[in-house]
Amino acid sequence: MLYITILELLLLYRSRLGTDLSEITLEYVSSISDDSDIALYDILGSEAHVLMLYEGDILTRNEAKKILIALESLKGEKFDSSSGAEDIHELVESIVIKKAGIASGGKMHTARSRNDQVSLDMRMKIRDDICVLCNYLLDMIEVMLSLAQNHKKTIMPLYTHLQQAQAGLFSHYMLAHADVFLRDLERLHSVFGRVNQSPLGAGPVGGTSIPINRHTTASLLGFDGLVENSIDATSTRDFVAEYVSILAILMTNLSKISEDFVIWSTSEFSFIELADEFTSPSSVMPQKKNPDILELTRGKTAEIIGNLVAILSTVKGLASGYGRDLQQIKSAVWSSSKTSISAILVLKSILLTMRVNEKQMKKATESGYLVALDVAETLVQKGVPFRTAHKIAGGLVKLAHDGKKRLNKLSKSEISKIVKGTGADADFVLQVVEKTSISSSLKARKSLGSSGYGEQERMIKDRIKKINSYRTITTKIENDISKSLDEMALRVQKLTG
Repeated sequence: MLYITILELLLLYRSRLGTDLSEITLEYVSSISDDSDIALYDILGSEAHVLMLYEGDILTRNEAKKILIALESLKGEKFDSSSGAEDIHELVESIVIKKAGIASGGKMHTARSRNDQVSLDMRMKIRDDICVLCNYLLDMIEVMLSLAQNHKKTIMPLYTHLQQAQAGLFSHYMLAHADVFLRDLERLHSVFGRVNQSPLGAGPVGGTSIPINRHTTASLLGFDGLVENSIDATSTRDFVAEYVSILAILMTNLSKISEDFVIWSTSEFSFIELADEFTSPSSVMPQKKNPDILELTRGKTAEIIGNLVAILSTVKGLASGYGRDLQQIKSAVWSSSKTSISAILVLKSILLTMRVNEKQMKKATESGYLVALDVAETLVQKGVPFRTAHKIAGGLVKLAHDGKKRLNKLSKSEISKIVKGTGADADFVLQVVEKTSISSSLKARKSLGSSGYGEQERMIKDRIKKINSYRTITTKIENDISKSLDEMALRVQKLTG
């Protein structure tokens, strides 16, 4: 555990002021408890900055060496949150000065501000979180596609307004959610390009007179380019709001499928059974098997939406240029990342372990009148106007419902009453009703992207190709960043060895 006195810390940044912060005030302004997530990024950013200063002849080799040795010693260190530091930037610099001496360590902050530092650290943290999220999303989508492959023949009712609408397949349901999460993946890949731009070297707000090379630090840290304008680089947090907004959408999508599974795991539905490890018993009712984990996903989704609102509310009230208000959004970002990653991992595990009750799904499908639209469409294909066909099918459903029988059990005389005056032939309608079934419905449904049997295999193959493509892209992104950081580590080693 590293320790440095509060006095030493206060002397760093408060030379302009006549008094020190009181203990209460220091606790109020400090973000050190939220900064553990970015400590390593602050060290890496400092190393890149020092290498750039050395290569630009702003630091001597000996000065750079002392600073880099001190920074290297901090990697993996657990920082003391009670150190009295206002933030991780101040704490790291203070320790470097203590280790390297003020003559060398005091030069580490040359041509840099906490304002560009914190923006840099956040961008590095978020880009790493994006890579983690993309990999876990791909894993989860793969499980969904595996379920779709295994349930291409599993019949289930599809719903609108929570009412049975059409016959469908469980594979089609899984593919629908796979597509939703693929869009979340696309959004994450898109925002990555806007996050992976370096603000380092922008200074406090207006740049510096010292001849630094911002492109060097960007390259060392694996950034694709620069946030060029110094005001924009230090004070804009649109990349944070965009990232958390994507997480809010992602969590909303996770909440939706969680709600489906909560309903489907009830004894009234019994479409699925959740594994014991993802449920909990009642404190007083021993027969209960509560889907608490899925319910928590719904609840945590509200938390992420709240984080987004908090970030936007903070940013909307700020004038151009850095404001300390921005310090408050860090914890919301870290929390949103952590919660989203956990929620994806949990849902993947639930998908891997749940039991699909095929018999119950099929029974529920056959108990309704889900072929009514198919009857109407068959009539349409024989020249009956759709609105007339819709009226006939609706009349048949009402007649069957009132008689507590299936559509295919209606007699010719009953059907004749319904088609009277419509121009449709009762004998033909009778044939259609007798031949139309759940199975024939799913065989006949061939529109692109439909829940018919034929479309399932095509869509599964297409989504597998998409996953493989995104795997390649995500791996390249990770490798590019790792390559840059590894090369920087070698240059640090060469200078300090």
